[in-house]
Amino acid sequence: MELRGNDGSERHSEYVNYDIPDAAAELAGWQSGAISRQQLLSTGLTPQMICTRLERGRWQQLHRGVYAVFTGPVPRETTLWAVLLRAGPGAALSYLTAAELHGLIDLPGESIYVTVPSTRRVTMHGVVVRTSARIAEATHPGREPPRTTIEETVFDLIELAETFDNACGWITRAVGRRLTTAERLTEALKLRKKIRWRATLGDILAAAGDGIHSVLEYRYLRDVERAHGLPRSRHQVRVLIDGKTAYRDVYYEEYRLAVELDGRLAHPDEERGRDQRRDNHGGPDDVLTTRYDWQDVASHPCETALLQARILRRRGWTGTPRPCSEGCPLTAFPGLRVFARSRQPGGQASRLT
Repeated sequence: MELRGNDGSERHSEYVNYDIPDAAAELAGWQSGAISRQQLLSTGLTPQMICTRLERGRWQQLHRGVYAVFTGPVPRETTLWAVLLRAGPGAALSYLTAAELHGLIDLPGESIYVTVPSTRRVTMHGVVVRTSARIAEATHPGREPPRTTIEETVFDLIELAETFDNACGWITRAVGRRLTTAERLTEALKLRKKIRWRATLGDILAAAGDGIHSVLEYRYLRDVERAHGLPRSRHQVRVLIDGKTAYRDVYYEEYRLAVELDGRLAHPDEERGRDQRRDNHGGPDDVLTTRYDWQDVASHPCETALLQARILRRRGWTGTPRPCSEGCPLTAFPGLRVFARSRQPGGQASRLT
């Protein structure tokens, strides 16, 4: 039996046994082989017929009153449908499970998350059941199995986030993977009466709208660039370097200066270290690339800002950075504005760097 979903995609019921009424077989096909006791009874099966098929091993019980009408391993989608059928009308997969279905995370979580209307109480082994008075409006209108929208999913996960970086990461990942836009997330945020970090989330959304695609990029913008008065950069910019098209995490177009940010927590290996030293001192087509890792940006933002200020000066920036605090290394930056005693050809003094 071949079926088509609301979006026109093909759906198959190869797991369905055809010793049940056509209406039940079609319904089970839509639900990846899962079906509820109530659905079976409504299509003409009797309680005894259901018991007989279970006893003979032709079907499998997945939850109380929910069955897989086939034998053998149970696919992931069947498992998800079974949870929804047990949870009842109006339920939707949510949190990490919705993130999995939307492509926001790459691997399934250990637990399945489902949200039900706040008037209902459901318990299932291995399933995290949440309640919400807004689940109807939070559910995507055209996706199966039913799930919360990507925007609602992002803010649900932010509510669970243990750290601000984790919260930031859900936004930048959703926008970076083009699953939604900063504008849609901003509208969804307005519907949340209570949420942690509301003011800062607005700043992250604005940054995501400008091309910020990772937590590290946001930290660079906030802690290195803004905090120290460096010129405003652009993000995820397409540039031509050595005759080849590339995208740069951070790009100072006026100064032909690109920044690559490596979010790995581990220390760079020897080869990456050589690349960093090389790129921080020169590049093709007059585009200089500097490279910073998590430690540079998150643990030593002031030192990174000092280095960037020096490099920007070499590239023609005439502004003056500012220290972010009393002990910031940039308090010594005015000394960089002193002219060296050496002379360039033509008799002009060169700046100290």
